[in-house]
Amino acid sequence: MFLGKLEVKIPVVLAPMAGITDLPFRLLCRELGSGFTISEMVSAKGLLHKNDKTFAMLRIEEKERPTAIQLFGSDPRELAEAAAIVEKNGADIVDFNMGCPVPKIVNNGEGSALMKNPELAYEILARMVDAVQIPVTVKFRSGWNEKTMNAEEIARKAELAGVSAVAVHARTREQHYSGTADWQVIRAVKEVVKIPVFGNGDIKSLADGKRMIEETNCDGLMLGRGVDGNPWLFRDFAAYFKGEPQPEPVALEERFAFIIRHFSLLIAHKGEVVATKEMRRHLTAYSKGLPYAAEYRGKFNAITDFEQAKKILDEYLQKLIAER
Repeated sequence: MFLGKLEVKIPVVLAPMAGITDLPFRLLCRELGSGFTISEMVSAKGLLHKNDKTFAMLRIEEKERPTAIQLFGSDPRELAEAAAIVEKNGADIVDFNMGCPVPKIVNNGEGSALMKNPELAYEILARMVDAVQIPVTVKFRSGWNEKTMNAEEIARKAELAGVSAVAVHARTREQHYSGTADWQVIRAVKEVVKIPVFGNGDIKSLADGKRMIEETNCDGLMLGRGVDGNPWLFRDFAAYFKGEPQPEPVALEERFAFIIRHFSLLIAHKGEVVATKEMRRHLTAYSKGLPYAAEYRGKFNAITDFEQAKKILDEYLQKLIAER
């Protein structure tokens, strides 16, 4: 698959997720086989105002390439300038957010609110495309609600604006992340544009992804909540698309070593205090579905440093091994 001139060798990519797809998690997902990764949402205004925390979100390491930085905003001029900043700072792709359902974003006319204003969405995307040489992509939803399902219209305008690919989260803004994704919306979008279409929503296993491709004819898959706590799903998809045998389920020892490495990367990137706070939710996600997850959730939420977390993880691992 190509996004403009950029080749994506594995058509399964990491979706942008606030509080999750920071640099450490993106690095790990690329190692496991994600075709490319997308950052957390980055404010166009924050970049133009030279906010240090916002600029820190643009950091990319060579080992994670290709990488997209996702921008949000609603002003075409600001987004064009921000896209140019993203390109100058080394991103391989600039993505635009039209899917975030969070009220504080929507109430500013940003994120999924732009589904209600296709003409403004077109102007934003066209200005962004004109401002950079790297591919521009966009992620949007099925529509604002069931009465305004306009993903096909948005996709056509995106293609007309010069966008290199679209990603469709097959839920409306009204649904947020609840209910079932309507994959037929992805199929409908695929039928009206020639650029690559990524399907997103309710992909929790290799079987789900294969079924989405069969049912929608989409060009690629975008994995979000399905890999939160289970990034090894990328390994399964990478093997599938390479025509290789499916890997064995990840062993307990490998799983726990990976979790500790994730924590170490967070510390290197953000310092131990911030990393510890952020790792609490990751530990809960990683333990989901394992025996005694509820018991250890409270322990994970109370960790105060790396060494304490390692002791708790080792205790948990030994308990699981004893019952294996």
